[in-house]
Amino acid sequence: MARGPERPVPVPGGGVRLANGRAERLALLTQALTASPGRVLGLGRLAEALGVAKSTLSEDLAAVNRALRTAGRGEVLSLPGAAGGIVYRPEPAEERVLDLAQALCRDLSRPERRMAGGFLFTTDVVFSPAVARDVGEVFAGRFWPARPDAVVTLETKGIPLALMTAHALGCSLVTVRRRTSVTEGPALEINYLSGSARIQTMSLPRRSLAAGARVLLVDDFLKAGGTARGLMDLMDEFGAEVVGLAVLIETAEPARKLVEGHLALVRLGERPDGTPVVEPSPTLAVRPVPAPRRAAPAPPGGDGGEGR
Repeated sequence: MARGPERPVPVPGGGVRLANGRAERLALLTQALTASPGRVLGLGRLAEALGVAKSTLSEDLAAVNRALRTAGRGEVLSLPGAAGGIVYRPEPAEERVLDLAQALCRDLSRPERRMAGGFLFTTDVVFSPAVARDVGEVFAGRFWPARPDAVVTLETKGIPLALMTAHALGCSLVTVRRRTSVTEGPALEINYLSGSARIQTMSLPRRSLAAGARVLLVDDFLKAGGTARGLMDLMDEFGAEVVGLAVLIETAEPARKLVEGHLALVRLGERPDGTPVVEPSPTLAVRPVPAPRRAAPAPPGGDGGEGR
């Protein structure tokens, strides 16, 4: 994964031994790591900021790593090299992931969220900083081994989830627009067929991605898969490799979507009487998450679905 440049450590009192000793160092180390996931922190700078030798710092880091793993938050990885460095990898434990999915299901199952057409009102959920942070850490943990260079989403509701996923991965966020903006310079624009068989447009400035970039697609909702497939087509035009697709909500129908291979936190279905059913997605049990691929179009009159 392409990491951001080493940056100053957010630890106060640089070069001065802290009055409260190791307890305060451990607290500051934990804060520095969890505030900058996916970012390389140099051991030299950390040791200088905390006023300790590297050997002492290594002991402190081992203690922080044990605590993070025990809490089911993630782990601290050591990077080889002459200067040395560490990086915090968010990876919520399976129990934490399931707890998050079940909490979302309870919230999304409230009757007042029901809308016409089998949809749910989710705007407050996807724009909640706490929810976006937790979802982003889940996505980052699952796709960390794929080493994405960027997280790509389509405006607008996917942006909070994609932003926090990019933050947890320590990589950049790329936002695809519905229309070209003259303030962003030359752009590549494509037409794609949505799940409801409508022609839609998406656009991305040519400077947004380098050829060969590894990208993770993130969105709030996956129904037929037309938007996801359009994003994959756009990434092809940039010469980028799509290494994963993650969504907050998938629908049970249509069962046959335009893309295959994705991660979803919750699945939206429907009872025989038409009332919605929200449950944890079966894709949570799939490890590792397969790379997405285009599925064969549904036959005429088949279950092609509507929407995104």
